[in-house]
Amino acid sequence: MTVLDHRPSAPVPPWLPDATGPRTDPAPLLPEHAPHRVLGTPELAKYDPELLRELYRQLVIGRRYNQQATTLTKQGRLAVYPSSTGQEACEVAAAAVLRTEDWLFPSYRDTLAVVGRGVDPLAALTLLRGSAHTGYDPKATRTAPLCTPLATQAPHAVGLAHAARLRGESVVALAMLGDGGTSEGDFHEALNFAAVLNAPVVFLVQNNGYAISVPLTKQSAAPSLAHKAVGYGMPGRLVDGNDVVAVHQVLAEAVDRARAGGGPTLVEALTYRLEAHTNADDATRYRVGDEVAAWREHDPISLLERELRASGLLDDELAAQATEQGEALAAKMRAEFHAEPELDPMALFQHVYAEMTPQLREQAEQLAAELAAEAEA
Repeated sequence: MTVLDHRPSAPVPPWLPDATGPRTDPAPLLPEHAPHRVLGTPELAKYDPELLRELYRQLVIGRRYNQQATTLTKQGRLAVYPSSTGQEACEVAAAAVLRTEDWLFPSYRDTLAVVGRGVDPLAALTLLRGSAHTGYDPKATRTAPLCTPLATQAPHAVGLAHAARLRGESVVALAMLGDGGTSEGDFHEALNFAAVLNAPVVFLVQNNGYAISVPLTKQSAAPSLAHKAVGYGMPGRLVDGNDVVAVHQVLAEAVDRARAGGGPTLVEALTYRLEAHTNADDATRYRVGDEVAAWREHDPISLLERELRASGLLDDELAAQATEQGEALAAKMRAEFHAEPELDPMALFQHVYAEMTPQLREQAEQLAAELAAEAEA
């Protein structure tokens, strides 16, 4: 039996496009069915050997950086440290694909990417040490301060990228987030504005499986986080976040596309943090050892080293040089963190408002008087 629909068809409002006309095909925006990989495929042979060796060097140095920062936290030199151990491929690739004039908008876990932009390691860790709002000049380094609230740096990246384009500047902004950040309203607002404005911005989501202790399955029912891009009208890319060459390739393509006027891209990198969320977290309460062990077998350094040695692009001498450079960086960090920071309490009132409010001015005057009295005592 055929059921006929006798309801009259609703007229198309004049302010809307013709519903019967051509619609945007979502197929080109959809991400890969499986994470994009380069390591272990013939495509690796297309890459510049020097780039591959440099990526390896940065991974080794980055791992040592993470280890030393974690040690400094245990010694009380750092107040907190969200380690990116296991996620170094995303950190290294993000810094490597940007030009000097581009901007990086990092989250609190992205200190390694900040160092990759040329920021001094001590300066990159100043916020996590508790010494100041940030330890570097964002304008001079083209690197926004580490962002501890989830995803609030994403709209900032869109705004800066859009403003730069209006000024005729060839600038791309790269915003780095975790999977937990995609559950925040700021993330969705940023993607919507970026797509509507066709802003030259790239969103890199490092999906390490957990928003602190909440697994991804309790955050999103989407096929992948990269699929969320389609709803905003931008392409989504899905990449193996521990394959540094693949991450570099996907991010470089997204950055080039944005710079050429193609608009924003959402990249989801599947990775895993091998350490706890921070030194204040007990990861054994929400994940099992077998899971961590399985991901250690997919370590980004081991994956690249195995491929480079097999192709003759890496030998013991080059590997030892990278290790020595990592040790030199760790020694520099220990030496710099050994000295207690010289802090000015009056700096609390700087960079809060463009013009200090009467209440803040009153507080500043009160503190200045207390400091003066203490000095005279």
